[in-house]
Amino acid sequence: MKIAIAVDSTCDLSPEIIEENHIKIVPLYVNLGEKSLKDGIEIVPSDIFEFVKETGELPKTSAVPIGEFLDVFEEFKKDADAIIYFSISSGFSSSYQNAVVAAQEMENVYVVDTKNLSTGEGLLVLKACKMVKDGASVEEIVREMNVLSEKVDASFVIENLDFLHKGGRCNALAHLGANLLGIKPCIEVLNGKMSLGKKYRGKFASILEKYVADKLTNVEVDDEFAFFTYSESDPDYVKAGIEAVKKLGKFKNLYITKAGCTITTHCGGNTMGVLFIRKDKKEM
Repeated sequence: MKIAIAVDSTCDLSPEIIEENHIKIVPLYVNLGEKSLKDGIEIVPSDIFEFVKETGELPKTSAVPIGEFLDVFEEFKKDADAIIYFSISSGFSSSYQNAVVAAQEMENVYVVDTKNLSTGEGLLVLKACKMVKDGASVEEIVREMNVLSEKVDASFVIENLDFLHKGGRCNALAHLGANLLGIKPCIEVLNGKMSLGKKYRGKFASILEKYVADKLTNVEVDDEFAFFTYSESDPDYVKAGIEAVKKLGKFKNLYITKAGCTITTHCGGNTMGVLFIRKDKKEM
């Protein structure tokens, strides 16, 4: 049985990884005022920064409609016997439920709630691709992905709270206080939703090293691969973050990817994180 692996555009996988693994991408939508644009096709992160600069407002993200999922799945099935579609967390978007409804209208289409976003989704997608190459069945892959989704450790540390504030995820007082005190928060994905983690203070480059150590020290990890994912950022910060991860020597492969429109809309620039799979279920 030929199995197609598909995922929404919020996965933040690089073009090289997508091509090498024959991954199919379904774009979500980003709304700039009255314009509804396909993520990664009709809009890229630089457009978001320009829109915010001009209007002072954030774009809105929106789900893939059921009808569009039906069309997409039908297209994918032209060269596959079965489809496993990985969705951004049901806690972030109705896109998951729309995909489920569409899948129920077709045979051999399976939808996985990644309970994550960005390369938190990408981790599961790459694991699934490896299982396909190893000859696993659809049922085996879906079952394993539902187990691994509970073990994904996804987080980002943010230099500036402006986008979180504009998006209503940080009130004015907290925003002012954080800026005055130089606080840089860590945003974590817990129970399929964003949650505020540890708050850091100091120069951002040194904060990145502390953040990475906090995430990876005394943690049993699946060492096959991890992601270091960042939004539009100062190259020195990116370098510092990557070096901090590599220095700990936890992973055989570290993939470096740039965040797309979803992370950019939520968190803005100079946002970066290490995303990996734990050996045990992540504590909530």
